[in-house]
Amino acid sequence: MTRLLAELSGPAAAEALTEDSILVLPTGAIEHHGPHLPLATDAIVAEASATAAVARAAAQGLDVWQLPTLSITKSDEHSWAPGTLWLTPETMMQTIVDIGRSILTTRARTLVFLNGHGGNVALLNVANRELRRRFGLRTFFMPAARVPSFDGTDGGPNEHGTGIHAGHGETSMIMHLRPELVDPSTFAATVPAHIGDFRHIGFNSKPVTFGWLSNDFGPTGVLGDPTGANAAHGAELFEQSVSFVVEALEEISRFDYTA
Repeated sequence: MTRLLAELSGPAAAEALTEDSILVLPTGAIEHHGPHLPLATDAIVAEASATAAVARAAAQGLDVWQLPTLSITKSDEHSWAPGTLWLTPETMMQTIVDIGRSILTTRARTLVFLNGHGGNVALLNVANRELRRRFGLRTFFMPAARVPSFDGTDGGPNEHGTGIHAGHGETSMIMHLRPELVDPSTFAATVPAHIGDFRHIGFNSKPVTFGWLSNDFGPTGVLGDPTGANAAHGAELFEQSVSFVVEALEEISRFDYTA
């Protein structure tokens, strides 16, 4: 049986979804990813991760369903680049609110944002509470891909904690998922190592964040080093990501606000 909710008829969806159903909404982006990756990189990763994880979780007995990917999202950090399609924060939030309201026509009450684009993180965390407050939904947010910050250990690339966009990990995963869309002849590193040297200011786990546009660091819009990317490593990273999502979905199925 399909786990893609949009492939069901309306009556079939009404019958299939219950109070225990978990709806997974992949969120990606259509945005500039340098000269070597497709605009749809984040949407490809989010959707592939969702499809694999939902199928595996359903096979393990979870009542989990995949919603259509929300591909055009908050990508204003790449608004300078041709091909980027982006929504304002207000438009995206209203879109998410409308999706949440639509879910109320079913018996499902759990929504999981499976996000493949870093520019969505802050807004989706706000959306968690917004949908909880407005509609009483159980809402969750998690990354579609778990990519480490490569630091040069074990022969890997050294992206100095700045490999967050079109770098080694993301490029490797697209080489695994959609190799025909990758152009290795244009691989080039943009690694602002001086930012990685700060103790507090930076990306990912650093406590002090800052406003930025992707061309602040160079004309390609890349933040990372794709030069050593390969499909085999991409397959490993993708499997780790899918396994994480399945484990998280299992926990979500047991989650309650009160013990």
